[in-house]
Parts: sequence; C-alpha cells; structure tokens
Amino acid sequence: MAKSAGQKLKLLYLKDILLRESDEEHPLNAPALISRLAEYDIEAERKSIYNDIESLADYGMDLLKIDGRDGGYFVGSADFELAELKLLVDAVQSSRFITAKKSEQLIKKLSSLTNIYDESKLKRQVYSVNRIKSQNESVFYVIDDINEAILEDRNISFQYMKWSPEKKLVPRHGDKKYTVSPIALIWDDEYYYLVAIDRDDDKKKHFRVDKIKGIGMLEERRKLGREKLDIADYSKKMFSMFHGERDTVTIKCPADKAGIFIDKLGTDISITGTGKDMIQVHTEVDVSDAFYGWIASLGCDVEITGSADVRKGYIQFLKDRLKLY
Repeated sequence: MAKSAGQKLKLLYLKDILLRESDEEHPLNAPALISRLAEYDIEAERKSIYNDIESLADYGMDLLKIDGRDGGYFVGSADFELAELKLLVDAVQSSRFITAKKSEQLIKKLSSLTNIYDESKLKRQVYSVNRIKSQNESVFYVIDDINEAILEDRNISFQYMKWSPEKKLVPRHGDKKYTVSPIALIWDDEYYYLVAIDRDDDKKKHFRVDKIKGIGMLEERRKLGREKLDIADYSKKMFSMFHGERDTVTIKCPADKAGIFIDKLGTDISITGTGKDMIQVHTEVDVSDAFYGWIASLGCDVEITGSADVRKGYIQFLKDRLKLY
C-alpha cells in the first residue's frame, strides 16, 4: 500500500482497531496501536496517534483512557451492548422462518458488531434448538418484494407451497397462482405471515411467507375495500393464523387467572368482578378452533358465558373431540 494511501486510511483503520480490539480489560496504548497499524503498512508516531485519538473523540467515539503502565485507550460504549446482541442472536437462532444457513450468516454479522472479546461470548451463547427451520433460502427477498408491493400499492402473485407426505414442499392446487392485494406482514408464533385480500373470493387470508414461491408484482392496483385494518389490534385478537369470525366474548374465571388474559389479549380488555374471587373478562376475538383450544387449556374453572353463539360453538368443539375417544 502506498504511503499516501495508507495515511488517508489511517484514521479508519484506527477506528476499526479500537472498536474490535479494545475494552476496559484490554486497553490499547500508543505503541500497541502503532504496531497494529504497521500490519496494514501504515506508519505512525506517538504524537500522530494522540492527535488521531482526539479526532475520533471529536467525531463522537466514546474513547476512554486508563493511565499507568498497563493503561491505554478503549471504547467505552459501542452502538450495541452485549446484552442487546445476545437478544438478537437468540431471536435469529430460534426463528423458524430463517433457514439454518441464513441464521449462521446473520449471527456472524451480528457478532462483528462488538469487540473480539465479547464476540467469543456471543459464540458461546449460540445453541442448537431442536425445531424445524425453513428451507426457503429466498424468504428475505420475498419479504422485500411484499413490502415494495405495499409501498407501490400493487397486487402480487405467487405459488403457495405445502408439505407433502414425502417431506417435500409442493405447490398447493397444482400450478395455480394466487393473486392478492397485500395488506401487511405479521409475526406470529415465530413465523412471518402475509395478510392479504384474495382476488378470487375477495376474502382476507393469511399466507406463511416462507411457503411463498415465485412472487411477482403486478401492474394492477390493490383492492382493499373499505375496511381499515388496525394491525396491532388485529394481531392481538387472533388465536392463530387460521381465520375465524370476530365476536365479543365473555369469560368467567378465577381472579388469579386475570394475568393470563392480560398477557394474551392486552391491557385494554374489560375485567369486572363477580364476587367469591371470580372475574369476568369481556373482549373481542377471532373465534376459531384455536381460540376454543386455548380456553380448554386453561382448566375447568374457566367458562365461556357469552355470547350464546360462541358458547354453543365451544360445546360443539368439545363434543367433536370427545367422539375420538
């Protein structure tokens, strides 16, 4: 590397060295920094190092100094704390819609955002989770295409895949292509779903993004109808991505189970007391088998008291299951 070119890059290399190779337990003094820069064929003197440190501090780097024989400079705080990176690494590792290969690539990129000492801690943090990972390597491009279509107010078309008994992803309904008006992407139960209006029957449907293949943006504009969808409210009141009819329900249960309903449905639900340590929960939900299954899992002291139609539906749900035994 030519000397002039090296000097132009010196400040950038110095910034990278400090970010990646220093912390409070591993400060770098001027001789150490001069030695590291020499590995890039960049000459430096003590005075220039001190000036560069001052320039980087003026630029906004949080550079701290430890005095003494074993002292030196180190980065006090970086863009991401170790706890934040651990959280992101865990999310990537456990996400089902991200393939194993892409998970490894993303974790490697996340690890590069901290110093080499914390990077080793992140590597120890990664563990193998015994769960199915997506096999669709193009899922990130599908997400980009869906977001672009929403921004451009365009319809999209795609093939929708399913698992065969031979454990292969095959198209649903032969080679049929779905044409939909995309509304939003929703994260639910570790998967991404597309919420869209199906052009064939003008109904709202959900599609798992990792099972979408051959996506294309069409010239025609989206047709969303008059309904305005509050995504946060819509996501909260679904009990699975199997769509059900929305209804107002009343559920009687012990007061000590209030937290279960708040965790699932949010703090805006209505809770009233009925005496004897019992409460009634009133809210709107998408009523489906998934909702009934959730209620059944809460125990025999949880009762649907309204509406009448929801109560009848729950009774039929239980009868249908009992027929299997």
